[in-house]
Amino acid sequence: MLEKASCVGAAWRAHYERLHLHTVKQHSALPLLPFPRNYPKYVPRAKVAEYLTDYAARFGITPRFGEEVIEVRKAADGEWITICASGLECKSPRVVVATGANQVPSMPALPGITNFNGRVTHSAAYRSAHEFVGQRVLVVGMGNTGAEIALDLAEHDVAVAISVRSPVNIVYRDVAGRPTQVTSMALARLPRKVGDAIALALRNLTVGKLERYGMRTSSVSPLKQLREEGRTPVIDVGTLAMIRKGRIGVRPGIQTLTADGVRFLDGSAEPYEAVILATGFHSHAAHLFPGIEVPVDDKGLPAATTGTGALQEVFFVGFDVRQPGGLLRTIGLQAQEVARAVQSRVRLSGVPMSDGGLANS
Repeated sequence: MLEKASCVGAAWRAHYERLHLHTVKQHSALPLLPFPRNYPKYVPRAKVAEYLTDYAARFGITPRFGEEVIEVRKAADGEWITICASGLECKSPRVVVATGANQVPSMPALPGITNFNGRVTHSAAYRSAHEFVGQRVLVVGMGNTGAEIALDLAEHDVAVAISVRSPVNIVYRDVAGRPTQVTSMALARLPRKVGDAIALALRNLTVGKLERYGMRTSSVSPLKQLREEGRTPVIDVGTLAMIRKGRIGVRPGIQTLTADGVRFLDGSAEPYEAVILATGFHSHAAHLFPGIEVPVDDKGLPAATTGTGALQEVFFVGFDVRQPGGLLRTIGLQAQEVARAVQSRVRLSGVPMSDGGLANS
């Protein structure tokens, strides 16, 4: 296992401090090791990192840290050579790519950004509200990250607004004590039209229309949006209540940044000292295979868990963001699928598995 960071769970350690899983721990653990019983229902960021560290120790998983993979290419004998920035090369009959769907921050080119005297950062760099106290902050993007960062800022009395350009789907994390994650998994087992209709009715009944708060309500059910667009609805943990109280403002899309703030598409302008771009991420997985076309979906994510054709014996885990129940649950299921496939192929080949060949070039 090659890992570019210096420790297990580095991505979780780097997330903003307020972050908790939006999925219950019973459906978010990795195979063979549940979250500890004393962990809360929705596990906080630091506990997820702790769990991953314990997981690696429990199963003797020893990544080679500080190794960033820059290329995977086919060797003359049909095996794969994985090349790292350090010069390390690993030769193996199979490769599992698990670099994640949220690898590289997406940074839109905002008009007027060079004129803005304030600070523009991506949500990937956000840690807590403390560094923004006393400032006026605009969060761009009403996804789960943007919604929760805005909530964190509001809870620390920071003057904050969210720029919302597109229609949104918002659902509560729990309804009548039942996790929305569990409900979505149940609805996904129904015929699609039936499940979508129920999901839409539940959203309208619990959350209601959002137009009075400056947002447009999506006409698509949360379940259909996830399945067809790969966009998770906003799992609300308090942002909507803050919007209703006027503690979080809602603004339209951005026309341009100015020297001291932002001008919006409706012609209004407001001063801001900081802009946080909660504009998502994209994957770098396909770029690891120069000269080989990696089939990807409309989000640029690998479209299949098991590679075929030129990608025979390559597996992609953690890129399917369209499944109900959350990405961690999907990762656990895919991990088991890949393990079974590898085990079956090793048995058929009659060649025992090894640690792979390592060589410094």
